[in-house]
Amino acid sequence: MKKNHQFHLVDPSPWPVIISMIILNYASFLILYFNTNNYIPMNIFLLLILFTMFKWWNDIQRESTFQGNHTFNVVNSMKYGMIMFITSEVLFFFSFFWSFFHHSLSPNMEMGLKWPPMNIMSFNPLHIPLLNTIILLSSGISVTWAHSAMMNNNFSKTNQSLIITIMLGLYFTFLQYYEYKYSPFCISDSIYGSTFFITTGFHGIHVIIGTMFLIHSFFRMHMLHFSNNHHLGMELSIWYWHFVDVVWLFLYMTIYWWGK
Repeated sequence: MKKNHQFHLVDPSPWPVIISMIILNYASFLILYFNTNNYIPMNIFLLLILFTMFKWWNDIQRESTFQGNHTFNVVNSMKYGMIMFITSEVLFFFSFFWSFFHHSLSPNMEMGLKWPPMNIMSFNPLHIPLLNTIILLSSGISVTWAHSAMMNNNFSKTNQSLIITIMLGLYFTFLQYYEYKYSPFCISDSIYGSTFFITTGFHGIHVIIGTMFLIHSFFRMHMLHFSNNHHLGMELSIWYWHFVDVVWLFLYMTIYWWGK
């Protein structure tokens, strides 16, 4: 159908309704898991969520790469959407930092009038947390290298730098898992434990999502979906990765270093 404008009117899609129903059921079975410890239905719906996500993304890739629906105006609107999404994520983490400073600057009687609370042994910021900081800063450099190489049509260097970034992201996740496994406190140990694990845990989830985003861009690059002037998916994944880096710097300086 012909159109006299530069915007993409999305075709009717079943995926929004399908994934809404799957997530609703996933949340219901998550509550069931808390009460019965039966994780099988929850895992089934998690797999359905991943399947629907990939099918939906496949439709978007087809519209942008093969059908040419993503014009200059559409690409700009998607960039604005990503900026708004990252802004909402900043406010999301801001709430956790607010909670941390609220309790750490004026610890009450239940915490022993001190921070960290009595009998809480915090992590040494010069051990795994410092290593994780170096890893994420290095990944920020390598992912910037990937973008620069893509802008110069150097696919070999883009491939190398993306692999380095993905490996660093996976290494960060492994180290955080190791840190959690041997933590001297748990999430139920006062407000310190809940603040620490919720904040670092959500950041860890964002690292995993960012790593998946980069892996997705890596495979799309090998399918020749990107060029030096058409690589929006890769560019947005790089924006997201830089956001993850910046959040970790604030997290390391406050929770690990200042709040120890």
